[in-house]
Amino acid sequence: MSTQRPWLANYPAGVPAEIDLHEYASVVAVLESACDRFRQRPAFCNMGKTLSYDDVDRLSRQFAAFLTGDLGLKRGDRVALMMPNVLQYPIAIFGVLRAGLTVVNTNPMYTPRELKHQLNDSGAAALVVLDNFAATASEVLGETSCRHVITTGLGDMLGFPKSLITNLVVKHVKKLVPAFNIPGAIRFNDALARGARQNFVRAELGHGDIAFLQYTGGTTGVAKGAMLTHGNLVANMQQASSWIGVNAKMGEEIIITALPLYHIFALTANGLVFMKFGGLNYLITNPRDMPAFVKEINQVPFTAITGVNTLFNGLLNTPGFDQINFSTLHLALGGGMAVQRPVAERWKKVTGVTLVEAYGLTETSPAACMNPLDLPEYNGSIGMPISSTEVSIQDDNRNQLPVGDIGELCVRGPQVMKGYWNRPEETAQVLGDDGWLHTGDVARMDEKGYVYIVDRKKDMILVSGFNVYPNEVEDVVAAHPGVLEVAAIGVPDEKSGEAVKIFVVRKDPNLTAEDLRAHCKANLTGYKQPRFVEFRDSLPKSNVGKIIRRELRDAPKGAVKA
Repeated sequence: MSTQRPWLANYPAGVPAEIDLHEYASVVAVLESACDRFRQRPAFCNMGKTLSYDDVDRLSRQFAAFLTGDLGLKRGDRVALMMPNVLQYPIAIFGVLRAGLTVVNTNPMYTPRELKHQLNDSGAAALVVLDNFAATASEVLGETSCRHVITTGLGDMLGFPKSLITNLVVKHVKKLVPAFNIPGAIRFNDALARGARQNFVRAELGHGDIAFLQYTGGTTGVAKGAMLTHGNLVANMQQASSWIGVNAKMGEEIIITALPLYHIFALTANGLVFMKFGGLNYLITNPRDMPAFVKEINQVPFTAITGVNTLFNGLLNTPGFDQINFSTLHLALGGGMAVQRPVAERWKKVTGVTLVEAYGLTETSPAACMNPLDLPEYNGSIGMPISSTEVSIQDDNRNQLPVGDIGELCVRGPQVMKGYWNRPEETAQVLGDDGWLHTGDVARMDEKGYVYIVDRKKDMILVSGFNVYPNEVEDVVAAHPGVLEVAAIGVPDEKSGEAVKIFVVRKDPNLTAEDLRAHCKANLTGYKQPRFVEFRDSLPKSNVGKIIRRELRDAPKGAVKA
């Protein structure tokens, strides 16, 4: 199937139609290049401690040597990492990759059941886990094939005496480390010391080698491991770099990394792209503590920040955020879920910088579409296909639809995954022999090549035969000044098949269902208006703050009819 490429005529100045896939043979080659070029510059900062590119080079070599020399891991073996954003994370990631092994990023908030599934599904031979979450691991390790465990404390990389004090406070004062017993576990700093005594043997890697098993689908079903190759990650890093390179300055960027590095968005957009630019990743370990988050970044002359809608909304609603000096900020990138217009407009008003929406999937490493960075204001679009990427809007029979028609968004390009780990049937359902990845998102494209997400196929609500897209309802409700957060779902209805129900977290404690009903009546046609309203103190969210509608559908109780 051929596609027209109307977006190419509308690319920002300096952005190429195709990227150079062969500049780097692997993710490791990107790291090596950055370390050679920016050796004395800061690479990662967390809890008051900064690692230079030279530090990351040296420590990741030591960790790689430990994995292959001490543990005897062989090329292609999988190593699971279960940590939030701490300095150990980039050392471990690059150490695993430099050893020719595959990273299995693991959400530290997993339940024992979820962790057991991921360790067994991936066949992970080793696990690196923060002490705070080691109790979960200790429950299931005996039921997995994982042979080696490396444990680490929150303060381990902070240097004496701060490391000791931090670990004591975390464990004994804040009591954030539940008791655990993992026989034979090795401490992270001991692993580095042992690796320093080993001979580091550089693994020769190519585009076809699997760099990450990135698990996805946990909010919709059984989590599957997307096989992301070194070629996939290098491609997406090159694509994103060509897009932001017009504004980014080599060796001068400071990006706030609040989304976890175990999530593909931060992993690529922050960890890899800004590494190529010799930038500093300022790691936020617990972004949910918004007052502390705002206090911390108030001290940092940051130039870029990535996040999801709920993160930006949370910052905007935290006292003191509007007092930050945003004079150095030039890039605010939103993804992972739809950026809502009221949030984007308020962000621009407070920071002076447009909140640019991008679109991606775990299966596309992740970026597929992005808005121009010089966008004057929020436009409701996820942008245009990035360099070396094709997008097609297709019907249920996989026929390409004309411009403006609504259908399934399909993506083809060098960043599209190899497939799902050990799941050929599920791979075949979404990835055709023609290279098109079927995203499950409903979208349309305009004549300039801008793509607009209408909604997830499975989240669409059918009211009396009419399609209602939750994103549209949520955008309208979110615009009410009394609303902090909102999610819309469909609930069974005898008359119309389904009816719209909204879950609302109030900003104004006096907000009523009647207020919202009147607001929606003024802004939505009849069948789109919420029939039911439920007020909640919070909404269920994924590890990166994406609202999980499925959990709301599973518990449709306590509704107030609007």
